[in-house]
Formats: sequence, C-alpha cells, structure tokens
Amino acid sequence: MQSPRDETLRALLRNLYPDNSSGDLEELSSQLLQILGHAAVHADPSLDVEPWFGNDVVLITYADAVLDEQKPGLQGLSRFVNRHLRLFAPVIHVLPFLESTSDGGFAVASHERLESRHGEWSDLAALAEGRRLMADLVLNHVSASHPWVRQFLRDEAPGRFCVLEAEPHPCWDSVVRPRSSALFTRLQGPSGHRQVWTTFGPDQVDVNWRHPEVLLGFVRLLKQKLSHGVRWIRLDAVGFVWKEPHTDCIHRPEAHQLVEVLRYLMSHVCGDGGVVVTETNVPEQENLSYLRSGREAHLAYNFPLPPLLLEATISGSADLLNSWLARWPELPDSTSLLNFTACHDGVGLRPLEGLMPQQRLLNLLIDCEQRGGLVSHRRLASGEEVPYEINISWWSAMADGGIDPAYLQRERFLLTHLLMLVLPGVPAFYLPAILATPNDLARFRISGHRRDLNRPQFKASTLERRLADPESDATAVLTVMKQALARRAEMPALHPDAGMELLSPARRDRVVLRRTLDGQSLVAVHNMTASRLTLDPARLGGDPEMDWTDCLSGQVLHPRRLHALEPYAVLWLVQ
Repeated sequence: MQSPRDETLRALLRNLYPDNSSGDLEELSSQLLQILGHAAVHADPSLDVEPWFGNDVVLITYADAVLDEQKPGLQGLSRFVNRHLRLFAPVIHVLPFLESTSDGGFAVASHERLESRHGEWSDLAALAEGRRLMADLVLNHVSASHPWVRQFLRDEAPGRFCVLEAEPHPCWDSVVRPRSSALFTRLQGPSGHRQVWTTFGPDQVDVNWRHPEVLLGFVRLLKQKLSHGVRWIRLDAVGFVWKEPHTDCIHRPEAHQLVEVLRYLMSHVCGDGGVVVTETNVPEQENLSYLRSGREAHLAYNFPLPPLLLEATISGSADLLNSWLARWPELPDSTSLLNFTACHDGVGLRPLEGLMPQQRLLNLLIDCEQRGGLVSHRRLASGEEVPYEINISWWSAMADGGIDPAYLQRERFLLTHLLMLVLPGVPAFYLPAILATPNDLARFRISGHRRDLNRPQFKASTLERRLADPESDATAVLTVMKQALARRAEMPALHPDAGMELLSPARRDRVVLRRTLDGQSLVAVHNMTASRLTLDPARLGGDPEMDWTDCLSGQVLHPRRLHALEPYAVLWLVQ
C-alpha cells in the first residue's frame, strides 16, 4: 500500500509526465524518494518551523570572492564572513561552485565536483555551520563539456535522453530569448553534426526535461547539496525549462509543475526549513506567477525593485517607485519576495515593462553609461535587439553626475539599501556592493564580459586594510548597515511578513512607508533628492501627542514641530 506521501508525489509527477504509465510513475516516485532518503539525516524540522525569521538576511557571493593566501575560496570566504559580516549572513547564497566552463559558473560541467579553487564539499558544509546556505540548481542547461552532452554526441545513455535536440523551424519563431546569441548550435560528434538548443549561448546546452532521467539527475545533485548544509534552493532560469512548438517557450505549465515537484521533494528532506526561490528576470506579473498558487516557490526575486530604485535615486524623482509600491502584491501565506539592489548579474530591464515610460528608461541608460556602465541586449523573434540589462556596480551607479562623482555617493548608496531593508520580504545583499566596490574595469578589459564589471574578486589582505581604515567607504557603509540590521532584528514591525502601507502615494520627493505587525508600527521616511526637505510628523499618523524617535540615530522628533530632512536621509520612526 502506498503511503500518502508517495501518492502525493505520484500525482505531481503525473501532471509533469502525463504520457507515462502508472507503473513508470510509481517507479520514478520510488527512485526519487530513495535518492533523497539519506539526505534527511542532517535536517531537524523541529528547529526550523518557519521558512524565514525576523533577522533573516541573504548574503550573495561567489565562492572565491575573497582570496585568502593559499586557502581554497570557500575557506577564505568563511573566514572573512565570520570575522566581518555575521549580521549579513544568516543565509549565504553561494553562487555556482561546481566545475564550470563559462558564464560565471552557470555553464555547469559536472554535477559531482566543485571547482578545485573553491575547495571540497566539506568546505561547503563548514561554511553552513551556524547558518543556512542557498545554492543554485541551474535547471535549463549544462555546459557543452558536461558528461550528458558528451554521451549525447556518442548516443550513449543517459546523455542520449538528457539533451534537447531541435532544428531551426518556423514553429520556434515566437520563442522568448534572453540573449542575442543563436537559439540553436551545431555540435560535432563521432557520427556527425547534431543540432541542440542553446538558449543562453553556445556553451550552455539545454536539457530535455521531457525525460525523467533529467529530473533524477538534478535530484541527485539536490541531495548532494542538502547533505552539505544547503537549505535554500535557487531555481536558475526556471521559466525557460520547457519548450513547446508554436509557443513562446517560457513559463509553460510544465515549468510551474516542475517547481511544485521540487518544492515537494525539498519538504520531504527539510520540512518547513527548506525554501525554494525562483529566478525569473521577466515582467512583474510573470515573475509573481510562481508565487500565486502557494504551492510553488516560497520566494521570488523582486526584479522590478533594482531598476525602479536606481532610476528614482539617479533622477531624484520617486513618482514611479511610489506608484509601484502602492500596488505591492498580496501573496499567499509562506510566500514572499526576495528584495535586492545589486546582484552578480546586471540590473534587469524586462521587469520594467509596463512600469516605466520609454523616455525615462532611455535617460536611465544614458545616466548609467555616464557612470561607467554598459548596456547588454537580447534578440527578439523579429531579429531586433533591445536593451536587456545594465551592467554596472551599484556603488558606481550611485555616483553623482556632476564634476565630483563622490558628492553624496555614500548617502545615495545607503538610502537604497535602507529602503530595501524595510520592504516586506527577505532582504539580500551582494558582497561587492556592501563593500562599496566600483566598476571593475581591469577585470572587464581582460575578459570582455560586461557582467565582469560587477563580479570583482578581493584579496583578503586588501579587504582587511580597507576595513581597518575608518575613513574608507566600505567601513562607512558597513558601520551604518550593521547598526540598521541590529535594529531591524529587534523590531517585529520589520519582520519579512509584516504589513506595509504607503504614506507617500502622490509624492516625487520622498518615500514614506508604515510597517505594522501585531499592533507595533514603524514609519520609514526616505528623502529621494539631493535637497533638504521639511518633514511634518503630524502627517505620519500615530498619537499626535507623542514624540517620534528615530531608531537609526536616536533623534527625537516633536509631533507638532517641522523637522529638516537632509539630502537622501532615512529615518526609522517609532512612538
């Protein structure tokens, strides 16, 4: 007799593979649970009864971001984080660390081995001590050097089932493309040429999710990561995994069903402590579709936030940002958004579709190029190329457009991160950003890859000297943000699940938000301009006879007195 768990999994698999027989699905279900059976020994569901907590923050970093003498990357990273960034790292997202051939680790060449410069699986487990780890499942593709691809070219199992083969054909004319490279690539094998899907470039060969062998392979990888401390899983480019002729080949029903299957398997191992995060750099409603059912992702990247926040800060006009905040989505319980400013990729522009007039977008592109940024493009089905993302470090993006780039740069930078910190959802910080790192021109000149402008590596000794300097930008940023994180952890109103009300819907010069949980409230005030503004506490609601206290500075504001709001100032006010 099948257990309820087995029956539930079989039902999910039936939706994903409707053409498979009941016997095949039963066998597949049994195989999946057997693979994951031994991974659960490290999980204690009684310790993790919520998917996230009030002090949860995600630190996004490459495994080899901090180079520490002869130590492998994961060891150097662990030492640096434990010494300087504990408050930023209840959860650490270690970007792809498996053997790879390109694309910053996302062209995965092995599902078994780490890049030697990163260390061993045991180093990953050591980094997980005292925190949770987030890791990627790069679901859409593997490297052209992956064993599956080599087996495919030799017509050997299991690779012959795992690679997605297709010829150019009018039935694919409507495919949504994230790059300007060719959708198909010819590979040379012993028996001649084979045409394969390469959605993200010729070194990244799409896998065939129609065959269960692909699911089995990725679940084996999932088990390996869970066994070494990973509790949050990022589903990279999940919207592209399923191709159907005469469609746009994005967000197909099967892609959503796959997310549901993976979430169910995560819960089998981790209970409520496992978190599934979807990465879909697409228009907002498409992105939110992975949260709406409450059965798929726990978190989705909040992709409209970075470009809207960037544009508001550079232009000094928060009208578009306020309009968007006024429509903050209502989501099912135990689902939310992962809020971020910078990440290892560029600032995505597809999420702005329908949210920003074309002229404002063009102005934003020009402003970022003036600050040393570059614009990457993607190719439409018509062959036209359109802007896809802005490649720039967040620190450089915050520079002034006048003769002194450093003028109010710290203030703008801190404003964006403090604003992000008070939004509903889980905040995420990119390591190079919080270290106030400018565009890495040297790395870009060597590689020629635009994303390398914002993918620097640091010598540990150089970072130590920088952080020992009380006048450095990195020290100034970390000092303020550590204080803010400590305050946030003490305030229920800033819990990821606390409610939010926008108090500045018609304003261009400021963003004012009220967060509330269990009767406790906090009002966050943000001056989005380079000018001094006036704040009237009487307009904030609350008790008209009680003083307001700024939790960040300790300043007390009288409720019946006007107060100055300095350029790019942020106040966290409570009564």
